[in-house]
Formats: sequence, structure tokens, C-alpha cells
Amino acid sequence: MNHQHYPRTLAVIVACLALGHLPLSAQQTITIPGTSGLSESPIPVNLSGFSGEALEVIQFDLLVQGFSLAGADTAQYLLSGSNAGNVVGRAQDRINKNMLVNKSYTGANLRRQAHQFVDDFLATLGRRGIGGTRIAFVHTEGRNSEIYVGNFDGTDAAPVTQDDSTAISPAWTPDNQALCYTSYRSGGAWIYLQNLAARQRTIIARYPGSNFSPAVAPDGQRVAMILSKSGTVDLYAANLTGNVLTRLTQSREDESSPCWSPDGQWICYAGKINGRRALYRIASGGGKPERIATSGVLNPTEPDWSPDGKWIVFTQQRRGGFDICVVPAAGGSATVLVEGEDPSWAPNSRTVVYTRRNARGGDQLSLLDVPTKQTKTITRISGSNSQPSWAK
Repeated sequence: MNHQHYPRTLAVIVACLALGHLPLSAQQTITIPGTSGLSESPIPVNLSGFSGEALEVIQFDLLVQGFSLAGADTAQYLLSGSNAGNVVGRAQDRINKNMLVNKSYTGANLRRQAHQFVDDFLATLGRRGIGGTRIAFVHTEGRNSEIYVGNFDGTDAAPVTQDDSTAISPAWTPDNQALCYTSYRSGGAWIYLQNLAARQRTIIARYPGSNFSPAVAPDGQRVAMILSKSGTVDLYAANLTGNVLTRLTQSREDESSPCWSPDGQWICYAGKINGRRALYRIASGGGKPERIATSGVLNPTEPDWSPDGKWIVFTQQRRGGFDICVVPAAGGSATVLVEGEDPSWAPNSRTVVYTRRNARGGDQLSLLDVPTKQTKTITRISGSNSQPSWAK
């Protein structure tokens, strides 16, 4: 996201200089979308030469990262190429004719090559692509739910657990090689850590009562979680073996949904005081909780801290449904983005995966580009799916 608030003319100059565009005389003809951080217009691009699966992938990736399709005479960027056997991709700035990408892709499959082309184009704009990223989520069939992992666009989704029970709340380790989650496979709500490659899992928390909502610290050394072992539902932190446990809150009302700041110094969570839910943060080593203001939005829960540290996305629970909202990490005025729940940031600190209700009443995963508010449903995963977690 661009969180700077330049006047439009200055935004043009900064954007062009950042891309190495030297001829200032042409800048009056460039159309740069508004860049207020949470209110941007999509950047117009034109696509030509691609077809079939490659075209579908490129369009999908661009839409969920803030672009829209336009005619060749009005687009900011021209993306062209072919996909006969392999992807050949070119990206050019229409205004100054500067070639940004000109590459033939080999290896992997056609779909992966198309993702990489979009990632390479974004890199020339100083942005991180998400083409190779994965998400974990809860897949529900009947009374059972299992943890699944797939590519962010829904391809290659496969089960991580096969417990014939209830598994919920997946959370990635920072190296993206393992997942924490809660499972009822042994009868109680226990927290597990599972290595994805070795398919080995260990128990982190099996205390009396409930063990919920694991969230692994950015350094991979600790996990925050919600436990009811003391008789109240509080926030705890432990090492990944679960044998060094620290109680961080002592509340008479429920805490839920911890997440870590990117620097590992803070844990954000949803708490209640006098029956009113709010977001709080507490130092990772303990201390006095501090409220994070979400002005204009009531009953916030399910926070997730953006990887760049600037934003917290969360769910607003309201009468009749849920909304995805965002607030500056320090607190302030919250912005309602779209109907849905269970938000999780992508590594680019721009795109969010979330759960929405479909027309049949089931849960479906969708992607949101926060600045433009463009959404795209992930249609390649069938069934009822929820609680997504994006590998950072």
C-alpha cells in the first residue's frame, strides 16, 4: 500500500522518478490513481497475446493486486506476450515506452510461469508479488473439518490433517514449513504443531479446558494462544514445545484471536471489558494491555497485523453479519471494507484473504485488494472453507 498523501501532481512526479522515468515533459499526460492508502483507483493495464489458462492467471493476479483492464490507448501499462508451450511476457510503460519486463519463462508449469510474469512486473514497480504464496484454511464436510493447504488462488489444495474430527485455526510458522492448529482428534481441544514435509506433529498445549487460537511469533520461537486452564479464558505464550508457559492476561471476560506485530514486540488480541469487545495490544513479555481504538466500528475481533507493521485488519461482528475492517496499527478511525470474516494479510501487506457466505449459505474464500476494495472469489476450492491463514 501507498500510505503517503501526496497531491496528485506530486504523486505523478514521485511515481515516475521511482521507476526511472526521466522526461518530465510527458508527466502531465500520465493518469496516476489516487493514493490515499485506503482509497485508490485501480491502475489500468492492457493485456494482449495471452490466452487460456495463462490469461486467466494474469488477470486474476492483477485484479487482486490493484489493477484493472483497459484499452491500449488508456492503459498505464501494456502487458503483452504469448503462451504457446511456455509464457513469453513483456510489460511496457505506455507513456515513455520504457520496457519493464521482456522475458521468456521456462521450467515449472504454464500456470506458475504466468504467476512469475506478474510478480516480475510488480517488482519493477517496487512491489512484492504473491504468485508463489500459499494459504492454509479449514475445509468442512458434514460434522468434520480438516486443515488444508493450497496455492493462494485455490489450486493444488490438499489436506494436512485427516482426523475425521474437528480441526480449526491454522497458523503458519515463519519459515512456512509447519502449521499450528487446534484439533479435537483426542477428544479435547488441543493445540498441535505439524511439519508439512515430514507430516509429523507434536502437542504444544493440552491443558484442562480449551486450548485455542495459536499464533506463532515472527522469530519462530514462541506461540501465543488462548487457554482456559485457570478457569478464565486468557492469553498465554509458550515456546514451541509448550513447556515454558507465561500467562499474559488475567481477565474475568474472554480473550480471543491473538496475532503478533511483525517485530515480535507486541501481541494484539480481542478482549472484553464490561461486556464490550475491543482490540488490545500487550507487550510480548507481559505488561499492562493497551486498547487499540477502532473508531466508528463496534465489536471488533479476529485481528491480523500487516507484515509491514502499518495496519491491523479485523472482523466487525454486527447484527445480521460480519464485515472486514482495517485500522492503523496504532489505532484510530477504522474503515469498513467488505462483508466477511476471518481476514489474513498476504505478504505484500495489500491483499487479504477472508471468508464470505455464498448464495447457498456455505463459507467460501475470497481475496480483497484493500486499497481499491476489489474482490475475487477463489472458485477452485469446492465445498465449505473458512479461517484462512496466508503464509508470509
